[in-house]
Amino acid sequence: MWATKWREEIWNRLDEPWDLVVIGGGITGAAILREAAHMGFRTLLIEQGDFASGTSSRSSKLVHGGLRYLKEGRFYLTYTAVRERERLIREVPGLIEPLDFLMPDYREAKPGRTVMSFGLTLYDIMAGAWTHRYYPAHLFRMLAPHIRELGLKGGFRFKDAETDDARLVLRLIKDAVEEGQTALSYARCEDLFRTGGRVTGLLVRDRVTGRTARVRAGVVVNATGAWADALRDRVGASPRIRPLRGSHLIFPAWRLPVAQSVSFLHPRDRRPVFVFPWEGVTLVGTTDRDHREPMDREPSISPEEADYLLAAVRSQFPPLDIQPSDVLSTLSGVRPVIGSGKADPSQESREYAVWDEGGLITATGGKLTTFRLMALDVLKEAGRRLPRKKLPLPMLSIFRKRSVTLPPEASRLDEAVTRRLVGRYGAEAPSLVSASRPGELENIPNTPSLWAELRWAARTEGVVHLEDLLLRRVRVGLLLPEGAREHMEAFGSICREELGWDERRWAEEEEAYLSLVDRCYSLPRASLDHVPPSSRPSEGGETSLAARN
Repeated sequence: MWATKWREEIWNRLDEPWDLVVIGGGITGAAILREAAHMGFRTLLIEQGDFASGTSSRSSKLVHGGLRYLKEGRFYLTYTAVRERERLIREVPGLIEPLDFLMPDYREAKPGRTVMSFGLTLYDIMAGAWTHRYYPAHLFRMLAPHIRELGLKGGFRFKDAETDDARLVLRLIKDAVEEGQTALSYARCEDLFRTGGRVTGLLVRDRVTGRTARVRAGVVVNATGAWADALRDRVGASPRIRPLRGSHLIFPAWRLPVAQSVSFLHPRDRRPVFVFPWEGVTLVGTTDRDHREPMDREPSISPEEADYLLAAVRSQFPPLDIQPSDVLSTLSGVRPVIGSGKADPSQESREYAVWDEGGLITATGGKLTTFRLMALDVLKEAGRRLPRKKLPLPMLSIFRKRSVTLPPEASRLDEAVTRRLVGRYGAEAPSLVSASRPGELENIPNTPSLWAELRWAARTEGVVHLEDLLLRRVRVGLLLPEGAREHMEAFGSICREELGWDERRWAEEEEAYLSLVDRCYSLPRASLDHVPPSSRPSEGGETSLAARN
C-alpha cells in the first residue's frame, strides 16, 4: 500500500486543497478518515508519530460494552457500545473476536449474585443475545483453574470481545487509502491558520527531514485524544482533558494460564481487573491513574502500578505464586478522559464529546468500541461547512468488503491462521501469502505471527522506525522477552532488504528500539527488586494486601 518513496509523493501534493484535514492517527482519526471516504470528502490524515503509536496501541485490547457502567447508571453508553461490539464482531472476524468472560462470586462479596444476574441480563438484552450463565463452584473451578477457592460460591460466564488495537487502526487507514484518502505519519502540526474567525489550515513539519508545508483545508479536525488540549489552546479554548494512565502487565501464557478472561474486583479498592488471553500471552490490566508526566514523553508503568497489578494477580491466583520476574513485558497508555473534577479518576465519564471551538472540531474521550459513532458525529459537524457532500448510509460497513481467496501456498495453514490473516490484512492477505519466501509461513517462535507478516509490513505498511514494525505492525516486541532481542539478527535479514536500510542504519534502529523497550515496555527495576508478600484472603472474599498501590 505504501510503496517506496510514499512519503515523498504525499509531501509533493500537500499544498493541494483538502476538504478535511484530520490531526491524529489513532483509532478516532482512522475512523474519521475511513468514514470520510463514504461521504466523498477528500481527506488528509497526519500523525506526529507512527499510526496508532499513542493510546490506540496501548489499550486493554477489549471491544466491550462496559458492564461496570450499568452500575453507574450510564445505560446509553453501555447500550451503544454493546451494539457496536456486535456489529464489529460480524464485520471483521479474525481481527475482532468474541471472548468469554468469567466473573467469580465469593461469599459476602458485593455486588452479589442477584445484582450481577440482573446486570448481565440487561447487558444481554442490549446485545440481542442471551450469553450469560451462572456456574456452581465446582464447575466454575473447571473453567478457571488456579483461581482462589476460599469463599467461592460459583461465578458467571458472559461474552465480550477482544482485538489487536494497533492492527485495527491500520486496517481502517489502509482501507481508506485504498479508496483514495491520504495518510501521513511522522508529520507534526506546528501551527493553525485562521480566516474569518475559523481554522482553515495548518503548518505541518516532517519529523523525518524537518521540511515544512502549509496545508489548506475546508475543515480541520483535532483527533489527538489525550493530547487534544495542546491544539485547543491554539484557538483559545480552556483545558478539558484529564489524562489518565492505564498500565498492564504481560505474562507468558504457561505462567498465568487462562483460557477465558477472568474479571474480578481488586481487593484493595474494588476496581475491576481483567486477566485474559491475548496473542498467545496473558494480559493483566488495568490501572487508572492521573498521568502527570509531560505528554511528549513516552508513558511507562510506575513501580506502584506494577505492584498493584501483581498484588491483584497473586490474590486471585494464589497457587501460581506469581513473581515480578515472571513478567514478560509491560504496556502503558494515556486515556483521553474529559475531566469533571471527580476525586476518583475511575468515576470520570468515558463518553466522548465533539466540540467546535474557533472553527477547530475536536473529538475526544470515548471508548475503543465506539470509534465509528464518534467519527460519524464529527463528519456530521463537518458536513455543515461542506454541504455539497452526502451523509453516509447508516448501515454501510466501515470496513471494505471484498471476497478474499488465498493462494495455494496457504493450503497448509490451518483455519484459525487464515481467519487471522484475512481479518488483519483484508484484501491484502493473498498478496502477503504470495510474497512469502520458503519457511516464512511458519510462526515466529512463541507467537501467533508469521515471518511473512514481518516481511509484508516492512515492504508495504509505512514503517519509518524499527519500533513501528515490532511494537505495532507485528506485536512481537510485546510478546517475547526483552522486546524479541534474541531474534534481531533474523529480523534484520528480512527487514533490511525490504526497508532499504544498510547495516549502520539497522544498528542505529536496533539500539534505539531496545532502549525504548527497556525504558517503557519493561517492569521497573524497583518492582523486580521487590516481591509483594503473599496475602491470605478473608472468609468474606476480601484480601489484606501488604503491597499497597
